[in-house]
Amino acid sequence: MDELLAELARRLVDEPDAVRVEQAEEDGALVLRLHVAPDDVGKVIGRGGRIARALRTVVRAAATRSDRRVLVEIAE
Repeated sequence: MDELLAELARRLVDEPDAVRVEQAEEDGALVLRLHVAPDDVGKVIGRGGRIARALRTVVRAAATRSDRRVLVEIAE
């Protein structure tokens, strides 16, 4: 799932080499922290959070196969 999130983010940003995803386990859920270049944060979040919401939806849909709860956080 982290590879899926990273690939989607790379296609959205101007600096795809700066994209990385960290995994952490918190309260029984898998937390994926998406790190992008500071100038690309707005592109990943989108107007009104639409793109961020869409990224979370796609990752959660992929996570249903493994019966895991997945959260996506966006960081610089």
